[in-house]
Amino acid sequence: MRYEAPESVEGAVALLSAATGEARVLAGGTDLLVQMRADVVDPELIVDIKKIAETRAVREEKGGWRIGAAVTGAELKEHAKLKRAWPGVVEAANLIGSTQVQGRATLGGNLCNGSPARKAGAICRSRTSCSGPASSP
Repeated sequence: MRYEAPESVEGAVALLSAATGEARVLAGGTDLLVQMRADVVDPELIVDIKKIAETRAVREEKGGWRIGAAVTGAELKEHAKLKRAWPGVVEAANLIGSTQVQGRATLGGNLCNGSPARKAGAICRSRTSCSGPASSP
């Protein structure tokens, strides 16, 4: 297994698009690490996105909010402006796991994971943007 921690979206996209075997993105890791320990997945490449500034940001944008893929539930709870604007989203983040899990788990991971325990999807209507070899961030 190879571990990479790029500092840009472009770097992460390049690593993932060049991967020849199974590759996984690591943001919080609360699901990925459990799946790896249980031998459900065995990626050849793990791309940790926590060093990418855009994935760690919460900002108001075009009448809504942009929440980076690596923003944890604990960070959402501490964002006063977001809490006032989207109290339901912040409350959903508060329902995901224990305090310790909230310090690692991400809203993006909770929405993307097919786990029956996912809670954020019930109240979150979102528009996503993705980056890849044929797209822009």
